[in-house]
Amino acid sequence: MAEPTPTADPEILAERTYLAEARAALGRMYEDVVNTPTVQDSSEDADYTFTNRQLVRYRERRAEALVDLPDVPLFFGRLDHPLGSVFEADPADRTRANGADRVYIGRRHVHDTDGTPLVLDWRAPISAAFYRATREDPRGVLLRRRYGFSEDAELTAYEDEPLTGPGAADTGAVDRMLAAEIERPRSGPMRDIVATIQPEQDELVRAPLRPALCVQGAPGTGKTAVGLHRVAYLLFTERDRLRQDGGVAVIGPNRSFLSYIRNVLPALGEVGVRQTTVAELIGRVPVRRAEEADAARVKGEARMARVIERALWDQVRPLEETLVVERGSRRWRLAPEEVSEAVAELRGRGIAYGAGPNLLSQRLAHLVMRRIEGSGEACDGSTLSQLRRNRALTAAVRAMWPKADPVRLVLTLLTDPERLSRAAEGLLTPGEQELVRLPGRPRGPRSARWSEADLALIDEAASLIERPDTLGHIVIDEAQDLSPMQARAIARRCSRGSLTVLGDIAQSTSPWAVGDWAELLEHLGEPDARLAVLDRGFRAPAQIIDYAARLLPRIAPGLGVPTGVRDVPGALRLTAVEPDDLPSALVLACREALKEEGAIGLIAADADLRALREHLAAEGLSSALIGDTEDALDTARLVCVPATLAKGLEFDTVIVAEPARVAAAEPRGLHRLYVVLTRAVSHLHVVHTEPLPEPLGGPFR
Repeated sequence: MAEPTPTADPEILAERTYLAEARAALGRMYEDVVNTPTVQDSSEDADYTFTNRQLVRYRERRAEALVDLPDVPLFFGRLDHPLGSVFEADPADRTRANGADRVYIGRRHVHDTDGTPLVLDWRAPISAAFYRATREDPRGVLLRRRYGFSEDAELTAYEDEPLTGPGAADTGAVDRMLAAEIERPRSGPMRDIVATIQPEQDELVRAPLRPALCVQGAPGTGKTAVGLHRVAYLLFTERDRLRQDGGVAVIGPNRSFLSYIRNVLPALGEVGVRQTTVAELIGRVPVRRAEEADAARVKGEARMARVIERALWDQVRPLEETLVVERGSRRWRLAPEEVSEAVAELRGRGIAYGAGPNLLSQRLAHLVMRRIEGSGEACDGSTLSQLRRNRALTAAVRAMWPKADPVRLVLTLLTDPERLSRAAEGLLTPGEQELVRLPGRPRGPRSARWSEADLALIDEAASLIERPDTLGHIVIDEAQDLSPMQARAIARRCSRGSLTVLGDIAQSTSPWAVGDWAELLEHLGEPDARLAVLDRGFRAPAQIIDYAARLLPRIAPGLGVPTGVRDVPGALRLTAVEPDDLPSALVLACREALKEEGAIGLIAADADLRALREHLAAEGLSSALIGDTEDALDTARLVCVPATLAKGLEFDTVIVAEPARVAAAEPRGLHRLYVVLTRAVSHLHVVHTEPLPEPLGGPFR
């Protein structure tokens, strides 16, 4: 880290000293965990061994969570409370000064060697006042202080907001500090917003596990950050419960998005959260092709669940002949009607298909044993076991209830027209049945050209055969693009109903996108989830939000228009050029953007981007390409972004090439364009040769 910038302000010097003390204390906390001797396990006691290994893993996770990140400020705010209202320590203690108890708010808890807290975790109950205290409701706070930091986390400034007394109404300085933090140039992946959480965001972050929470968030409202901070908060308040229930997962739309958000939770001290895509969560086969839009829509609809269920249970066949079980010199008979009744009884209980053979053999063995007992012969526990292993009985069970493999089941269904016709009767039209069939004539699962839409069908079949493992809490980002079948797959893994659903109906770009949240929440098994709306855009300037919102009457007529709270003169620029001049105009726009600080994203239709990037390289402008590698955002300030991978990303400056081609590239192209136009935090420059889509015409401010 660079040497501290000289300053004559004694208050800043004092705060820097305190920050250094806190960092040193965090280092000691880390060393205490790392240097704890490992228990040498020479015991043969399995329970002892398991417990010891669990303790070792806990220590490793704890150490990882205590790693100091030198470019991340350890605290970002301070609350001054009336003297004696918080601490009972020596009045000379650093946390009690100038007639007040001082509470430093940071990303994690830090204490000194005596256990005295130096920094309180932002998730602690007392820290909520930092985000929610007002002059009307100060929550016991005399003064709120916010800090400013340089890029290398050096404390450089502070602003005080009195919440009581004559100075309590002057909040302009605080607004400037918040704006400076929001507008601070960015590079690389997304960073946390813990220092700038707004009251309406904090209320969602601290919402309880139940009921499930669904956040409809307009661009720039921080819905993704709210979801990630909510994960950190829930792990703070419900860690043991969530771990026992299977842990926590964040589901994003693609790997580029997950790479973009990967540093947020570690910066908040949470390192054990799984970050995945739907395809990775449920995938059992490799995806080798993109599905046509019409076929993807049909495969994504919930009625496919019924088709899969019929295909699976169609394999269960009644016994047509009497079942004869030999035991010693005697034979015992079960009529087909008795066997069919046993099968029907099991199916009526809603058991998993995979459990059927075992339960059926037990049921049939019990029926035979009752025959034996009725004849006067004594039976015991071993009698039932012997009967279950009887060859005739096990052969009958295999014939009636064959084993099922989910991949082979779906492969057969999607390649056998007759079987598909039986399973889809009354559910899919002949035309739809033709749409969902797999291309070619695959000889087996490995040679089949599976699509992402097929993964949910296979997962549906797998769930009917054997119940999947569950998770304690799931956050779904960009959830508006889930198909009903994908939603069902997620719901199965969240049986306790602890969900955070994030998205924006206006940004629905998938062919199977639902029309409203109520429908999707029904498929997620949470029709009674709390629906919250974030419509104040803190990140994108008002000029950009207003311009993109011109598309809303066409793409989401029932959705309210978001409000931008930051006014940035010159944030929006439109440049019309001749077709031959487009590459040169984009090079010029990129050069101008590179003169300013921060990350630049050049976004274009997927089919156009590679040629544009080659032209940039020919003109001496190096760039990274989203989708090439997961660390593309770390390798260059100028990043080329395919329109289909722009969702969720943010850049200081965004240059959009040819909006009309983005809109024309797919059936929901205007929705995609809305996404593209709302990726800028400071400036948006639209360069085009073709006429802009009709809603975007006319003057702008």
